[in-house]
Amino acid sequence: MANFEVFLGLLPLLLKGALTALEIALCTLLLASAGGVVLAVLLTFSRSRLLHGVIGCFIEWMRNVPALAHLFLIYFGLSYLGINLPAWLAAILGLSLVGSAVLADIFRSGLQSLHVGQHEAGLAVGLGRMQILRCILLPQALRVTLPAFANYVTQLIKDTSIASAIAVPEIMFLARNLVTSTFQTSLIYLAVMCIYAAMIVPIGVGFLRLERHLGSAR
Repeated sequence: MANFEVFLGLLPLLLKGALTALEIALCTLLLASAGGVVLAVLLTFSRSRLLHGVIGCFIEWMRNVPALAHLFLIYFGLSYLGINLPAWLAAILGLSLVGSAVLADIFRSGLQSLHVGQHEAGLAVGLGRMQILRCILLPQALRVTLPAFANYVTQLIKDTSIASAIAVPEIMFLARNLVTSTFQTSLIYLAVMCIYAAMIVPIGVGFLRLERHLGSAR
């Protein structure tokens, strides 16, 4: 009973940290998706070898260097240049850069899986290239890449935990502080695991239902 009362006392603070994690994840998802689409379009339709090389190096660097290193570089490194970013903003920027590289590969594979006739059909009916991209190619590519995109979203929510390394008050940061002050290690981290599951499982189920709906609508 005492442990349950302790749990109820700690729960509001942990939920506040979970909300912060979701806010970081949402902002990161929007920025990473925009960046990923732009990079994927450039890789798919640009004929510039130099541009392909630059984007390819960016993607490989971001995918092969730990996200935590990028957060440290942005948060601590920029401060040496006189640019002092809030910890939450540094976390969003770092995770967005990594996410744009991951999503660029995902979206590029979706665009390249489409038949060339899709583009030619759009030109035949008088659509401009941007209209073809926006109205024909991207919607179909997003449908193809939905499972991989869903995996990225669920992984992103878990990856927000690394923001605790630069003192962002998300759920893992608050949990560590609570463990230090209450010594209820097992209880606190069990609660954290349950909260993460409560955030991620519904999102995964929602994507699964959306995938099935789009599949049945073909």
